[in-house]
Amino acid sequence: MIHFKIYKSVSKLPNNWDDLPTNDLFLKTPFLKALAASCPNNIHTNYVAIYKDNTLAGIAIIQRVEMYIDDIFRNPSDNLLKRTVKSSIATIVKGNALIIGNLMHTGQHGLYYNPKLLQQIDYLQTIFKVVDSLTIQIKKQHNKRIRIVCFKDYFKADSIHKNLGLFTNNKLYKLQVQPNMILDIPKEWSSINDYVSVLSKKYRHRYKSAFKKTKLITKKELNLEAIDLASDAIYNLYKNVSDNAKVNSFILDKRHFFYLKKELKAQFKMFGYYLNEELVGFYTLILNNNQLETYFLGYNPKYQYKHQLYLNMLYDMLAFGINNQFYKVVYARTAMEIKSSVGAKPKPMYIYMKHTNFVANSVLKFLVKYLNPTSQWVERHPFKN
Repeated sequence: MIHFKIYKSVSKLPNNWDDLPTNDLFLKTPFLKALAASCPNNIHTNYVAIYKDNTLAGIAIIQRVEMYIDDIFRNPSDNLLKRTVKSSIATIVKGNALIIGNLMHTGQHGLYYNPKLLQQIDYLQTIFKVVDSLTIQIKKQHNKRIRIVCFKDYFKADSIHKNLGLFTNNKLYKLQVQPNMILDIPKEWSSINDYVSVLSKKYRHRYKSAFKKTKLITKKELNLEAIDLASDAIYNLYKNVSDNAKVNSFILDKRHFFYLKKELKAQFKMFGYYLNEELVGFYTLILNNNQLETYFLGYNPKYQYKHQLYLNMLYDMLAFGINNQFYKVVYARTAMEIKSSVGAKPKPMYIYMKHTNFVANSVLKFLVKYLNPTSQWVERHPFKN
């Protein structure tokens, strides 16, 4: 018999949660503890354990997200017309949503089942039962209706697509969203010099030019104490970048990076860029087994162009991946064109989504395409033919 339990706290999870044979660090309790301690105010995480008889056979992360216009659209440069259009869109997408996965990071980091114990169809049918249970629970406890349900971020080859009929029967659309930008690292690369050597003349010059622009920049890895001391500056740099994104669905907690470092230790890295001892930029990495996941970053726009801060961060992320023998760098979505200029390739991603209102559901797919344009950029090809 298959049954499930919903937990509201990481401390209540079964002792064998981490024993399941998944290599995804985002599903392990150290990351979940850090997330619980520093989750955005509008995200509430549910931890689901699925049992086959009395054996833990699968887990899931389902987030209740409260989405409101000030969180969704924060670009301060929008004119009145844009703001009006976005307000109209927000009336449909705002409210409470259930996200099957982790809204805060690109990729499928919310579902795992042991195929030796469960078939995928049985696992997914159970997840839908969990969604129904949470919907009733949230209405009863918070007097909130769930407006949107979303299973997020699956690659084209993911086996979940074999169960399209299950999603269709539950009135979820399959939608393509912005790709995940991934750079596969060849085994023969042992240093960043090997990468530079296979760039075309144009992009090799670009790399060297960008590198020269950081001559006055001091780069340092920040330990837990340093992150703690610089928390205000780090947060302000993060907000500089986040507030200018086209669409947002949350604002990070000021202590988010501190708790990630505290719980993940060596598996979380933060590097700061200093100019005359002033922190002018930072980037973060999560060491997810054999793949390097780029996480949040921030920079002072005053120094961005002169010192090519963002481009140098992309190169430095890659250098870390090569030096530490990762087999790929996951650059995630956003800024696809500049990431492709470094060598990352777009990997198409899909979501399954529905609005619980019939009329709103009929226009939801068009809104998602508006909010997540899939083709408005030019892919670059930096390597020699």
